Formats: sequence, C-alpha cells, structure tokens
Amino acid sequence: MKFFRFIAMLSAAAGLIAPLHAELVDAIKVVVNNGVVTYAEVEDFVAPAVQALQREYIGQPEMFRQKLDDALNDGQEQLIERQLILHDFEVEYRGLPDTVVDEMVNDRIRERFGDRVTLMKTLQAQGMTYEKFRKDVRDQWVVAQLRLRCISPDKIIISPYKVETYYLAHQDDFKVEDEVKLRMIVLNKTSSDDTNTPALANEILTQIKGGATFQEMASVYSQDSQRSQGGDRGWVDRSFLRKELADVAFTLKPGQVSDVIDLPEACYLMLVEQSRPAHVKPLNEVRDDVEMTLRTQMQKQLEQQWIARLKQKTFIRLF
Repeated sequence: MKFFRFIAMLSAAAGLIAPLHAELVDAIKVVVNNGVVTYAEVEDFVAPAVQALQREYIGQPEMFRQKLDDALNDGQEQLIERQLILHDFEVEYRGLPDTVVDEMVNDRIRERFGDRVTLMKTLQAQGMTYEKFRKDVRDQWVVAQLRLRCISPDKIIISPYKVETYYLAHQDDFKVEDEVKLRMIVLNKTSSDDTNTPALANEILTQIKGGATFQEMASVYSQDSQRSQGGDRGWVDRSFLRKELADVAFTLKPGQVSDVIDLPEACYLMLVEQSRPAHVKPLNEVRDDVEMTLRTQMQKQLEQQWIARLKQKTFIRLF
C-alpha cells in the first residue's frame, strides 16, 4: 500500500481530510539539478516515523497532523540534501568505477545477507530490484564519505576557553540534587496478608544491630538484582526511589540503618553509607560531556554551512 494512501487512512480514522492524494505518489516532488525527489521517495523515507507518530498521538488528531507535517518536511529536506551531495560528488569526482561499486555491494551482501540468494529473496519480498539495491549501496557510501570529508572532526577545535564559557553559561545543566550512597535489602511478599516476610525483615534487622554487616545480609537475603553487590545502589537522588522509600532514605544519617519499611508488595531495609547535599558538578567531572556537546554543535554548524554552499550553486525547484 502506498504511503500517502496510508496517511489518508490515518487521517480519515482521526477525523481529518487528507491533504495528499494517492495519485501524487509517483510524481516529482523536488528537482535538484538533474536529479529528482519523488513523492514515493518521501513516503518510503518517513513511513516508519509516521507509524510511530500514529501510535504516540492516537486520539490527538491535531497534534498528529502537526507532527506529520513536520516529519514530511524534515524527510523532504534530508532527501534534498542527499541529492545535493550526490550531485556535488558527480561534479567533483566524476563518479565511481563499476568495479568499486561491485566490491561495496559484495561486502554488503556478506555482512547483511550472507549470500546472493538470500539477498534476492529479501529484495523480492520488499518489492525492490537489484539495481535499486546496488544504487542505494553506492549512494550511501558517497554521502557518508563526503560528509566525513567536508565535516571532518579534524576541523573542529574545542578550546579550554570554549569549554569553560559553556560550563559557566549552563550551570543548571550540571546541578545535582541531594544524594545518598545507598544499600537496600528487598524482601518480596507472597500475598497481601503475608506475615512471614515482615517477620524475616525484622529478624534481619536484629542481626544487623547485633553486628552482622548490611552487605552480608543483603547478599544472603535480598531478592533483587543488586543482591550479588550486597544491595549496593551507588549514589542516588530522590527521583531514583519511590516516595515512601525516599522519605526515609533522606532522613538517615551516614552509617544509619532504617527500620523495616513495610509496603504492600515488599519489605525494605536501607543503609545510607554517605550523603552529599545538592551542588553543581565541578568542571573536571563534566569536561568530557561539555566537549562532546560543543563538538556536536560545531559539526551541525559545519554541516549547515556546507549544505548552504551546495544549495547556492545548485538548481532546486519544489513542486
């Protein structure tokens, strides 16, 4: 089923009037120099995103329509950029030898399909020709290589000054709430009227007060995934715990063990090993994250500048 027919069905189900018609599916949407982007190509490109949007915004037709328009516009722009890059490659490098493309195709077959027979069966099931598959492999390689060449990480220099400036301007991003270094023992109840589990929890608490280590008791009795780590949860803030547990954990002093916390589904014991108040992480802890953020921003800026230069020297017409 064609995608725009699919959109029409979604729109009808949502009480909308479809803005697109099935007869436009194979028409030209954009001309990029001597290449074209068709409605069918846009449909194939955004189909997975549209199906996800339908699930996410079921019962919200106006929001679905808005997100659908955004997806179509974004998909069209990405396909235009792809055509720009492919055209620039043909102009600058005069294409690729068939032997090189054949080698790429053979590598792709070995990596993803194992053999040519499996490939052909898969293509047939998808309604794709071998020629289209071969062209897609070639084009994907060309686009990836030109992006790497024109947006090379070597061109991006992140100075200490930029890192410090970003850090100081985004202090809220590095705030940490009150935290405790926590160990827990979790004892799951067998039913709502289970009395054995609370009794066991109190027995364990008695042993801890008598000198048994919390870690040892957790390793023996706890019924959660941290049992083998002695119930260690590491550093956690309030959002990590359900309210009933957080309200207790953040009143405990370092080294203090809670009383038995008896909740409908389980009994809990907690040990706070250390605590630290809300603070802003120091720069030395977040430097790598800041550098990654700045690098990503600069890569995006370089890409936008590169695509803008390609658009300036290429004929583009929208229909």
